[in-house]
Amino acid sequence: MRILGIETSCDETSAAVVEEGVVCSNVVQGQADLHAAYGGVVPELASRAHIRHIFPVVTEALRQSNCTGHSLDGIAVTAGPGLIGGLLVGLAVAKGMAMALEKPLIGIHHMEGHLMSPFLRAEGETPSDCDFPFVALLVSGGHTWLLYAERFGRYRLLGQTRDDAAGEAFDKGARMLGLPYPGGPAIAALAQEGDRQAVRFPRAWMDRERFDFSFSGLKTALRTHLLTHPLEADDLQGHRDVAASYQEALVEVLVGKSLAACRAVGSRRLLVAGGVGANQRLRTVLTQQAGAVQVWVPPLPFCTDNGAMIALAGWHRLRLGQCSDWSLNVRPRWPIAELSA
Repeated sequence: MRILGIETSCDETSAAVVEEGVVCSNVVQGQADLHAAYGGVVPELASRAHIRHIFPVVTEALRQSNCTGHSLDGIAVTAGPGLIGGLLVGLAVAKGMAMALEKPLIGIHHMEGHLMSPFLRAEGETPSDCDFPFVALLVSGGHTWLLYAERFGRYRLLGQTRDDAAGEAFDKGARMLGLPYPGGPAIAALAQEGDRQAVRFPRAWMDRERFDFSFSGLKTALRTHLLTHPLEADDLQGHRDVAASYQEALVEVLVGKSLAACRAVGSRRLLVAGGVGANQRLRTVLTQQAGAVQVWVPPLPFCTDNGAMIALAGWHRLRLGQCSDWSLNVRPRWPIAELSA
């Protein structure tokens, strides 16, 4: 089956064609420059940009895959969670195409798409050896979740953030340090030559028998440190040390909770996906501490939001005979546990 995937949940307009797990095309139009002046995504600006970009992006995805709309077997689209304006743009286009082409419409949970991203492969590549069941750490700007995936479509939420997501903590920390948006890559770049032990920021372990996260206290600790130990603008090493210490506090908790969750459910497989999954320090520490746990991460282009992951999730749903009707609407908040109902 050949599926077109459309993703517009935040600030990336993306469309892709996936056939039997092989990525035939994946076009992504980002908006980082548009939102940089505001230090974060402005929902109204994002939705307007999606309107401008969606048709050129879909057209280019079809062109690169050498297929037409009529040769598709289905159209998958992110229905939630996400920013309502962006979601509505993607859904309107997907519905219009599906109706005009008389193709199945498949509404996809954004985080289920991320869950599928390590299974994507280029033409000629050997399929990944990752398989169900596994524990998944889904970390992005809007979500930090630990799931137990028994099989495709059946997920058990083990833990989630009680306040800020890990990506949000990176972005807000970067803003305090005077770094540009997006904050995660900026902190990671600055931290490369920093001392990770220079500042002992707190680790919010909370109940060690549970797998929830909390990063609001870490942000407060960073703000307090910068107020009591102000950095001179030309103190590059000081900035590097604070960035490295802050990143380490985030990474240590993500790794510790994830591996503890694997032990709790008896899983020797851990999948990491979402934008924060591109963080090299997170990947390195997971590899060092995983022990007998096999760690899967998607290729870097598939860590951030993309249409290919939505198309692959749609491929799985359609293969199981599951598609949406014309009453499909967006869901800015959508508990993933409802997918297993």
